[in-house]
Parts: sequence; C-alpha cells; structure tokens
Amino acid sequence: MSQLKELYRNAIDLNRYSNGVARRLVRAYNDVVLDVVDQLRGIDELASPVKAARLRAILAQLDESLNTWSAASIAEMTKELQGLAVLQTEFAAGQLEKALPAGAAATVRTVEISPALAEAIVTSQPTVTGVVNLSDSFERIARSTVNFQLTVGQEISLPNGEVLREAFQNMSARQSEIFSLSVRNGLLEGQSIENIVRRAKGRLNREQRGSIDTIIAAGGQATSIPNNQIRAIVRTSVNQVSVAADRIVAAENPDVTEKYRYTATLDTKTSAICRALDGKVFVHGKGPYPPQHFNCRSRYVNIPTGLEKEFENIRDDYGEWLNEQDDSVKKDVLGPGRLAFWDGLVKKYGASDAIRKFVGKDGSELNLDQLKRRYSSGKAS
Repeated sequence: MSQLKELYRNAIDLNRYSNGVARRLVRAYNDVVLDVVDQLRGIDELASPVKAARLRAILAQLDESLNTWSAASIAEMTKELQGLAVLQTEFAAGQLEKALPAGAAATVRTVEISPALAEAIVTSQPTVTGVVNLSDSFERIARSTVNFQLTVGQEISLPNGEVLREAFQNMSARQSEIFSLSVRNGLLEGQSIENIVRRAKGRLNREQRGSIDTIIAAGGQATSIPNNQIRAIVRTSVNQVSVAADRIVAAENPDVTEKYRYTATLDTKTSAICRALDGKVFVHGKGPYPPQHFNCRSRYVNIPTGLEKEFENIRDDYGEWLNEQDDSVKKDVLGPGRLAFWDGLVKKYGASDAIRKFVGKDGSELNLDQLKRRYSSGKAS
C-alpha cells in the first residue's frame, strides 16, 4: 500500500527535521550554562563576602538568561511549527488524493492554515475557561469553508497537559533552581569550584560538534537531562502538529474519509499502548490519536471511504519493503552514506527491526527549507 510507505518515509523525514530543530535549541541552552560555569571559575580567589555577592549575581544572571532562552525557543518553535503545519497539511491532502480513483481525487478539499495555528500551540492555556483542546474540537470544525482558522481557543497540548510555552518556561525555571542548589550545596560540602564546574558541564565545549546525541553524551548534570527534555518536547510537538494536519484535512473532507488506521511501527521503543493500537482502524472522533506519550512517533493514515477493507487487511512492514528495493531507492530514503549501516542492521536484526534501530540511531538532520524542497518537488510524496 503506497500510502503507508509514503507515511513511513514522511516519519523518517520528520525525525530528521526534529533532530535539527532540537539541536539548535540544545546548543543555545548549553551556551547559557557554559557562560555561567566560566564565570564561576573566577570566584574562587575572592574574599567570602565578595564571593557570596558575586555568586548571587551569577545565579541571578543564569535565571535571567534561561528566561531569555525560553522566550527565544518559544518564538523559534512558533515559526517552525507554522511552516511544518502548512507542509504537512498539503502532504495529508495529497495522500488522500492519491488513494482515491482519478475522478474522485479532485473532490478532496485542501486547507489553508492561518498563522494562528502555531501561536495557539505554544501560547494557549488549556485550563482557561472556554478553551477547548484540539482533540475534542474536530466535531465542531466548520465544513462550509476550506479556510481553517485555528484560534487560541483550539490549542494543542503536550501529553502531560502542558502547552509548549509552559513546557519551556517550566523547564528553564526548574533547571535554574536545580543548578543553583547544586552549586550552593557543593560549596557547603567543601567542594572546589573546579569540581562543581566539571560535574555541571561534563566534557561539553563551546561549539560542540556532532549530532544531538553526541552533544548530550558530552554534557554533565546541568545539560544532559534538560537536553533530553528539549529533544523530547520538540519530537513530540513535531509529531503532534503532523497528526493535527491529518485531522484537519479529514475534518474538511468527511465525505471522503470516515476512518483512520493507527500506525506505531516507527516507535523505536514502542510503548505498550502504541503496540496495542498499531494497525487498528477507528472512526474519526471516536478513537485515540497519537502522540500517546512523549517521544511518541506513532502516526495514523486517513482511510478513503470505500477502501476500508484494504486498509484493515494490509501488512505494513516498511523494513521488509525497503530492503527489497534497489540501492538507489534505499539511498534516497536512508540518506547519503547510510546504506552500509542499513545493510549491517538488516544482517544483525532482520529488516523489520532494522528500520526501528535505524530511526533510533539516525542523527541526520533536515531543516524546514529542505523539507519543503523535498515535498514540493514530489520526491517524497
């Protein structure tokens, strides 16, 4: 089923896209920490009263700098997710068109995504009176227009109930407090500033090269955990926007698609809930949608009306399909220089598990402009 194959390829591309976005935010966060630890090195020779005052000033600056980082991250995510929403909505509509007979494909209505979409995702408060979570609002989306204006009253929250704005703000405040406590406790215990600094930054250097995994592995107590949290927020949000795009298209085309198929194959550490949902077919608005948890890479595919049986009975093993293709197709999907890595994974784990292992270890990146060129050219669609 070509529609599912393209969904898998899209999921691989989105994983690479989230890698790139997350790495930029992670490096900006780490720069804040490295600035602070460099300043801490200068207080060891100060007299006690001056040393205490200088420490308070440094920690206050950390708090301010992390607040600035949080605001900048929210702004960047707003821009990125708006662009992604437009791209993924076009992809979702294209998938419906391709699955329908030639005459019926022209009936698929496209959706114009307003700039309010990404802003609603990152700024809305799900607990404010009158706010309706996006997961509950699709039954009420107007079917009389193809211009879908997502307002602040239709926000997307993360699996723990936070919106992006809250997630970044809460994380920056929490990490500032943890860092301050760690430094103060270390000094009270008689630890040297150098030991405190080494524990906080690990082996991390400015302009640390390598993938986001490499950067996280080089970090210390003050960076590794928040870096992983940043990556989880970005990955989950990218998936959430992609699923929202699928749902918006479905809501605008109720006469074309009434059901969807849950697909969890690409979750490298598939959770019990996603494993149980994988391959199941639900009526729109009456079943669960991904993401079900942080770092969830599960997706779903809209089923064209009249083709329900075909989608219920297919065996969607993308790894097996990919391994049967010629090298040119594999290189296009896996990226340059990764064919030997893929062949090694297949030999060790088999094609079905190899695709999961590949996605989990693939640190390559795509930016939004590259995604746009890839999909607008028809290469991946």
